[in-house]
Amino acid sequence: MSEIRASGSTSATTSVSAPVALVTGGARGIGLAIGRWFLARGYRVALLDIDEATLTRAVAEIGEAGGSDRSGRSGRLLAVHADVSDPAQVEAAVAQVDAAFGRIDALVNNAGVAVFKAIGETSFAEWRHVMATNLDGIFLCTQAVVPLMQRGGCGGAVVNIASISGLRASTMRVAYGTSKAAVIHLTRQQAVELGNAGIRVNAVAPGPVDTEMARLVHSAAIRRDYHDAIPLNRYGTPEEIAEVVGFLCSEAAAYVNGQVIAADGGFDAAGIGLPTLRGAATGAATGTTGA
Repeated sequence: MSEIRASGSTSATTSVSAPVALVTGGARGIGLAIGRWFLARGYRVALLDIDEATLTRAVAEIGEAGGSDRSGRSGRLLAVHADVSDPAQVEAAVAQVDAAFGRIDALVNNAGVAVFKAIGETSFAEWRHVMATNLDGIFLCTQAVVPLMQRGGCGGAVVNIASISGLRASTMRVAYGTSKAAVIHLTRQQAVELGNAGIRVNAVAPGPVDTEMARLVHSAAIRRDYHDAIPLNRYGTPEEIAEVVGFLCSEAAAYVNGQVIAADGGFDAAGIGLPTLRGAATGAATGTTGA
């Protein structure tokens, strides 16, 4: 088990009644945007990540951007270094959050990895690594957090980050796509079983999102193809995904349970529609014609 370290601690100026959100994979990208969303709304936030160096930088950047004294974030942010695929580390991490904050109201299972290879080139070790992080991690983290949500008798909200790849099959995603499809069904299983305890479980399936990782692995040609395939003709932003997650964790979604929301610019709705035909339809709708 790797060492788990915290950044920040509870203080007298931090209300013990403030809700608590635990975000896995919280050091960058979508996870960090989700953590910022919660902080901006008065939550105490625990960011959990396997990448300790990036996690440390993220926490420092949040402090520098907000100024802990001015924003009231002193004592409201906890950094937890752990591997979500390791049962012992998950239990220790949740215990650390409990010790620091005394409760968990929202869990966002965002930690994930991807291997983009053809079926014949994907090793079993790679397959297991993806499944262990993307699927086992959600099972383990939710299982560990549920007793804390039940303890206060108020329930809570769990949001699992799936993917449009869990709804639509694509090439080079045998491990990733399969893991995300399993996450979607796990979400429904959790929603049915945990609803009686007042714990709502939903999933968000992002389409292409403009993260640092996407910028590294998506060539200009790939980005053009995605823009053609997405009716909104652009990538989403981490902040847009965070807004959907935040809604699902809020009282506004108090009767939403077991649902999968695709935040994808219409990518899934478009199916296999050809960009050329969509362009013609747009021209007809606006009264324009080709040369």
